[in-house]
Amino acid sequence: MTPFKANYGQDPRMGFEGRKKGKYKGAKKFIEKMKEIQEEAKAVLGKVQEEMKKYADRKRGEIDNYKVGDLVMLSTKDLKYQMVGRRTEKLTERFVGHYKIKKIVSSNTVELELPSTVRIHLVVNVSRIHHYVRQVEGQRKEQPAPVIIEGEEEWEVERILNK
Repeated sequence: MTPFKANYGQDPRMGFEGRKKGKYKGAKKFIEKMKEIQEEAKAVLGKVQEEMKKYADRKRGEIDNYKVGDLVMLSTKDLKYQMVGRRTEKLTERFVGHYKIKKIVSSNTVELELPSTVRIHLVVNVSRIHHYVRQVEGQRKEQPAPVIIEGEEEWEVERILNK
């Protein structure tokens, strides 16, 4: 026994089948016509869905596979308010740092190990990160090694850039 029958004392009507068989000739024709219309609508909707999927998939690419411990670069698109001290938006880096993936939350989101200076949520969408590629030698200036004076690390300052 179904819950509907327990509540109402009869089975629920499904679709367009008539209540009593054989009494209503016009009703049978109406039911057949409606079923044909439904089938045609389902076929057309299926075709349109396939076309929409085809055009939507043209913009979509392969999803990068990230693993725990991978190094990634974080997009600065959502960090605009944190980069106020930079000269111009046009000259800022598009991706910053190289941060480790702490945890894979889902196929679209990962949790990163971010320093406390980056004040955003630790869980980010994969569209905001890219795999970190190591720098080519000579491409970027390396930090000079510190000079140890009286047991403390010190660096020689060439010039002060900002006040």
